[in-house]
Amino acid sequence: MSGEATLTQVEKMTTQPIPRLITTLAVPTIISMLITSIYNMADTFFVSQLGTSATGAVGIVFSLMALIQAVGFTLGIGSGSLISRLLGARKHDEAEKIASTGFFAAIAFGLALTVFGLLFIDPLMALLGATPTILPYARDYAQYILLGAAVMSSSFVLNNVLRSEGKATLAMIGITTGGLLNIVLDPLFIFGFDLGIAGAAIATILSQIVSFLILLSCFLMHKSLLHLSFRNISWKLQDLTAILKTGLPSFFRQGLASIATVMLNVNAAVYGDAAVAAMSVVGKVFMLILSVLIGFGQGYQPVVGFNYGAGCYQRVKQSFTFTAVVSFVMMGLLAVAGFLFAPQVIQLFTKADTQVLEIGTYAMRAQCLALFIQPLGVISNMTFQSIGKPAEATFLSACRQGVFFLPLIWILPQFWQLRGVQLTQPLADVLTFIVCFPFLIRFFKELNQKIKAQKA
Repeated sequence: MSGEATLTQVEKMTTQPIPRLITTLAVPTIISMLITSIYNMADTFFVSQLGTSATGAVGIVFSLMALIQAVGFTLGIGSGSLISRLLGARKHDEAEKIASTGFFAAIAFGLALTVFGLLFIDPLMALLGATPTILPYARDYAQYILLGAAVMSSSFVLNNVLRSEGKATLAMIGITTGGLLNIVLDPLFIFGFDLGIAGAAIATILSQIVSFLILLSCFLMHKSLLHLSFRNISWKLQDLTAILKTGLPSFFRQGLASIATVMLNVNAAVYGDAAVAAMSVVGKVFMLILSVLIGFGQGYQPVVGFNYGAGCYQRVKQSFTFTAVVSFVMMGLLAVAGFLFAPQVIQLFTKADTQVLEIGTYAMRAQCLALFIQPLGVISNMTFQSIGKPAEATFLSACRQGVFFLPLIWILPQFWQLRGVQLTQPLADVLTFIVCFPFLIRFFKELNQKIKAQKA
């Protein structure tokens, strides 16, 4: 039965019109990403009622959550990319082994992080940029996030495995249910039960558990093409290496995002809690905006993986072109809206703190100026990851918040102080956009050669 279902799915992914196929897969993924971003922003919004230091604490712990996400996405997207190509090549049993290996590896990592993080929680928070006034809030928030690390990281794997099969709607149900629950539980635990910032963390973890159980049920009830089992784990080093190598761009993207957030917090802390809070708010707002782009790209990835694995190279080109055009238009519109309404957006999170409003508005408008060019970097990185070119994908994923961001966050504040902190991300985005072109030119040359060879 699973073999027949796989063949049906392969036919769908390699024959349906590209615009309809990508849009069908992207819409549930965009919804999932938006809900995830909204509940992260809900944390910031409700916690902001507790004061500026509490708002800063959310930004500090966000970098810890980004690290958990980094490993979850490494194993999840690494597994998912391999699964798409294996299913496209009609290798169902091998795909099941990859799915099980990625899932149980994520659980093992999460448990290790829980133990380590709880043992060294205070120095860890200080390392992430917590000031003495922010530290008590960050500790209260982080201890519950650490307890849920295994659930969070393995949920990312389940989500990405479902998407890699082309079952984006099932993945959406699990993520959105947990996200909506988080939004409801936040005010209840923070204010209703008077738990303060710890209540926000408890609400997040309970919601993550619900998401995990819904996603896992898709596999237990055979709604997925693949079966997860401890017996299916591959103990071959080359299989785990393949997952990690394929997922490495995600680790760099998410891991460097975590490091970039830490460096941003450390440099902003020089100018006080208001600067940390403002940059934290701007980070959450752009996470929401970019979730639309990343969600659309994640709908594109399984299409590219299936078609590349099946040798449908013309459809790979069509997929890239369609995704790029739609993404540029979407980000252009959001950039204009974000620039015009930056003060109103920041004001939602400031609790009448004029300093946070001023710092946040400038930073948001600066990032909006570079927002419309971001799709090229994201889509290029996702393309190379999906077709099994980890070296190119890893380098491109490291550019935005690593290769360019980290030197700039150290250099610019030396000359322009707080302005340098605010301008680092948009300048890194411009440099990333430029560096994508030689990679894409070579990629399309290779595709055209493969298409010519098929016609010969």
